[in-house]
Amino acid sequence: MKNAVNWVEIPALDFNRSKLFYETIFGSNMQTMEAMGMKSAFFNFDMQNGGIGGCIITGAGYEPSEKGSLVYLNGGIDLQDVLSKVEAAGGKVVLPKTAIGGNGFMAHFIDTEGNKVGLHSRV
Repeated sequence: MKNAVNWVEIPALDFNRSKLFYETIFGSNMQTMEAMGMKSAFFNFDMQNGGIGGCIITGAGYEPSEKGSLVYLNGGIDLQDVLSKVEAAGGKVVLPKTAIGGNGFMAHFIDTEGNKVGLHSRV
């Protein structure tokens, strides 16, 4: 097994608000899709080369939470670039950029939907 994680779904109550939040902090457009009564917007990832992907999703059974599993999104070269956009986009930083030794840096934020999400970067 190459990766422990294969796919991530982050719940959204207000799909358009959530999509705008993530597009703003990551500076990229998210492709949308509707299937099985759910609406999704996909984070950019390299599927052809085994990249791990994910989406924001709205539908029955998807409820945002600050508790439970914590997903870490790729913060790029320096997660501070993404983290610095969180509050202006409507989220809240709850753990600033924090060194984790030889593993780089991490941070946590609450998105516009109430999900606690992590960021990770090497720098």
